[in-house]
Amino acid sequence: MSDASAFRRDGDDRGVLCLHGFTGTPFEMRFLGESLAARGMTVVGPALVGHGQTLDALDVTTWRDWHAGVCAEFDALRARCRSVAVVGQSLGGLLALHLARERGAELSSLCVMGVPLWLPPLARVAIPLVHELRRITSHPRAIPKRGGSDVRDPEMKRLNPCLPAFPVRALASLNEFTDVVRATIEQVTVPTLVAHGAHDHVAPPACGVELARRLGTSLLTLPRSYHLVSMDVDRVALAQAVGDFVAARFDARPDARTQAR
Repeated sequence: MSDASAFRRDGDDRGVLCLHGFTGTPFEMRFLGESLAARGMTVVGPALVGHGQTLDALDVTTWRDWHAGVCAEFDALRARCRSVAVVGQSLGGLLALHLARERGAELSSLCVMGVPLWLPPLARVAIPLVHELRRITSHPRAIPKRGGSDVRDPEMKRLNPCLPAFPVRALASLNEFTDVVRATIEQVTVPTLVAHGAHDHVAPPACGVELARRLGTSLLTLPRSYHLVSMDVDRVALAQAVGDFVAARFDARPDARTQAR
């Protein structure tokens, strides 16, 4: 069975916080996290608030709850590490960017993957309508996922223990959060690696192009992958690129705790 629980790998004084996506679990980030731990880094992969439980548990949370949970995890890791990088996928990427905007002086680097700066056109129209219907009638409570998680690798898709549907109120909050992050991208000054699957069906590949352009950085395109690139067919190449990127910025950056004082 797949291990959907939070994970932690103790290593040296270089910390990495790994953040999974909406309706997902830390399983999404486990391969990447283990690859970083193999380089000697201290790696933490928490479950986002409301995630890894039930649709109802997620549906009573908002992006502010997810952000507060990320801040708490970041503070705990930063308290025991010389410097901390944040790696986030999908919603985790949005949360990483928001954290970097608020507390950039405390991060050594950022890696974001499959970030949904906006959702596909049909979803952008449908989500507010369905959310309003839910407010008035209490239905529908969730929107089923068609075909499961957006992963090309059939074995990893089978193993991925994500929720089978999108809870409507939480989905509306995610939609709101995409607008919040997209409006403030230029305020992120942390060195950032942007990666995106060439065949992403959740976050249009143009999101990666815009994000890289507005951050003034390059875009790593995973040529065979769908949305969840950290566990998809290009995951080995991605893990190598992320590991190289964060390692180089750890080496170039002094103690962030001292610098932030």
